[in-house]
Amino acid sequence: MTPTLKLAAFIALAMLAGQALAQTPANAPAQEPWSFNLVTDGYIVPNEDGYVSPTFSADRDWLHLEARYNYENLRTGSLWIGYNFEAGKKLVLDVTPMIGGVFGRTTGIAPGCEASLTYKKFELYIANEYVFDTGSRSGNFYYSWPQLTYSPLSWLRVGLVAQHTKAYQTSVDIQRGFLVGFNYKKAEFTTYVFNVGESAATAVLEVGYTF
Repeated sequence: MTPTLKLAAFIALAMLAGQALAQTPANAPAQEPWSFNLVTDGYIVPNEDGYVSPTFSADRDWLHLEARYNYENLRTGSLWIGYNFEAGKKLVLDVTPMIGGVFGRTTGIAPGCEASLTYKKFELYIANEYVFDTGSRSGNFYYSWPQLTYSPLSWLRVGLVAQHTKAYQTSVDIQRGFLVGFNYKKAEFTTYVFNVGESAATAVLEVGYTF
């Protein structure tokens, strides 16, 4: 099976699983509805082939489920389960600790966490994880994506971003850059630019949809 077919099968399986989870018996007690989110990142990397990294997530009350591809490494998928916490009113803290299984080019177990701290028009967000490679200890890896955004308008956000990744390599270990994003109804469009002013400048084009 080609990488394209694997990617299509992976997304289809994740979406079918989400639809199955959304179905509850008629006599079941009322619960919070499921919310689903599909985010697709297109990476434009200098001197390398570009690639696409989709992430599908499903949330209901405290339960968080997530599926990723080309995230921990190329031609690598991962499945996650986590617990949603929220605290605060004006200063809002959202934290989701998770545990995941990684399979493909990289195989292992990964504890991780997604967290955000929001105050008015500012948001500090981080997604990170540590992959314990079951094939070789030398393959152990820490992944991190922190970002700080400001939303001057309800549909516009700008900010600073950084990442430490294994999916591709550049001349810098920790990549830094900026982002510009737009919202339209349930869709989000964001452009990230890393390593500005260097020969290893990288762009990430992101499309997200919540349903």
